[in-house]
Amino acid sequence: MTSEPIDKPTTINAYNAIQSPPDRAICDRLRQIIDVALPEAESKIWHAHPVWFLADNPVVGYSKLKGSVQLLFWSGQSFAVEGLAPEGSLKAAEKRYTDLGQLDVEQVNAWLGQARSIQWDYRNLMKKRRLDRIS
Repeated sequence: MTSEPIDKPTTINAYNAIQSPPDRAICDRLRQIIDVALPEAESKIWHAHPVWFLADNPVVGYSKLKGSVQLLFWSGQSFAVEGLAPEGSLKAAEKRYTDLGQLDVEQVNAWLGQARSIQWDYRNLMKKRRLDRIS
């Protein structure tokens, strides 16, 4: 017996649309905040999740995890603004949301300001085999 292939969303709108209503509300609000704060960023689905890039370097994205929506900042462990938890073995940090009411717009905007000015070079990580700070 073969299963039908599951089509993965190819746009952020499509990604948000397949979420449950409470998670979709979080995703839609995060997208709105990020788009306003980083109008120069390129946004796209990258590794199956919405991600925003500055100069081809990933800086912020979100994804649906079991039981929450994760907001991820690739260079977040270097931010001076508190409230993020370390994620993974590099410089990323996260905040998880289970309800739209938990989302503090001022705090997210502060992190987005840090994301613009504090970046590690993830774009060239595989080529250089090391993570260098670029701003």
